[in-house]
Amino acid sequence: MTKNSVRRSARLLGAGLRALLVLTLVCGVLYPLTVTGVAQALFPGRADGSKTRDAEGRVVGSALIGQRYDLPGKAGEEPRPDLRWFQPRPSRGLGTNTVNTRYELLLSGATNRSGDNPELLAWVKASRAAVVRENSTATYRVRPADVPPDAVTSSGSGLDPHISPAYAALQVHRVAARNGLTVREVERLVARHTGGRTLGFVGEPRVHVLGLNTALRDLARN
Repeated sequence: MTKNSVRRSARLLGAGLRALLVLTLVCGVLYPLTVTGVAQALFPGRADGSKTRDAEGRVVGSALIGQRYDLPGKAGEEPRPDLRWFQPRPSRGLGTNTVNTRYELLLSGATNRSGDNPELLAWVKASRAAVVRENSTATYRVRPADVPPDAVTSSGSGLDPHISPAYAALQVHRVAARNGLTVREVERLVARHTGGRTLGFVGEPRVHVLGLNTALRDLARN
């Protein structure tokens, strides 16, 4: 190798190292700091994970991620729904999480089963029967035809924090009875936590379960 070749290689190596350092500084330090700073200044709540707080200011979860409301199961049994609370959509996803056992998801995703899959059909039938059984009270009977689709199927992400107004309304009588509240009190609570379509035409009306249950706990304490 000639001296010119060595010099040329050294120059190319130096240029490559300088480019690496500049790109690392710009893309790995300056850009993330700028984006984080702008987000914290303009959208602090969203930048911090859209945290939901109760009346005492304690963080109870994220407004973007659904969570379950279960009682711990006995030895060898699955956890069962805590019927004092409004229940979310089913949470069947891609796997289980041994750390966070309150939500049956390790990864966000759907079940990826077709509409005529026998296992999916069995899940839907079992979920519908459970919804009818658990939400019927001495003065209010739920019929299978009353059960909306979101009560028996998980969302595409498996993490949907919302339910339909129809599913929330179906649970009102049971929640009122379990918490010693009137049906009218719980209906007003649901109405306050029901959101309309985005921009007035995108999507469907929806009820935020975490916000609703947080307000329900505060109301039941009074």
